Amino acid sequence: MELALLYSGGKDSSLAAALLDRFYDVRCVTGSFGLTDDWEHAERAAAQIGFPFERIELDRAVAEEAAERMIADGYPRNGIQRVHEHALETIAERDVDAIADGSRRDDRVPTVSRAQAQSLEDRHGVDYISPLSGFGRHAVDRLVEATFEVEQGPSEEVPKADYEDELRALIAEEHGEETVADVFPDHDQTYVHGRND
Repeated sequence: MELALLYSGGKDSSLAAALLDRFYDVRCVTGSFGLTDDWEHAERAAAQIGFPFERIELDRAVAEEAAERMIADGYPRNGIQRVHEHALETIAERDVDAIADGSRRDDRVPTVSRAQAQSLEDRHGVDYISPLSGFGRHAVDRLVEATFEVEQGPSEEVPKADYEDELRALIAEEHGEETVADVFPDHDQTYVHGRND
């Protein structure tokens, strides 16, 4: 069965790929607005852990809407959520049996409610799977440490292909770097460089 996994090259989506691999033909899929070439980080990470990769084009209007929402809110949560929902809708339209992401039980954003998951499944004829939804952060960290070589550091320094970098670039282009600093709190990100085999 074919499964498209929203993939950033970070620890959560990499662990989701490893967990789903026993049951599905997993393809790591990164959505991009074409604002940066950061999707290439995910392509390299997917190759390093042994999964096929695909880049899909997302609607730039959604990025612009999300960026404006983040600026109005003063924080990224609702904008990131909007982009994640758009990315799931976009991959659900692919010719796949299932779609998945690396969202965890205790994530604040992005999240997928039961109603959203059922709606995706009903409208697109796919299964939505969130393999980490029963795992907390510490459990994920222990599994990742046993499985992958991971780089961790400040979000603006660690290579990755999540929505944040393109949204940062868009906000900087339209509103300046100081606005980026106002919207995004300091936080760490991860990037997977390979397996611990």
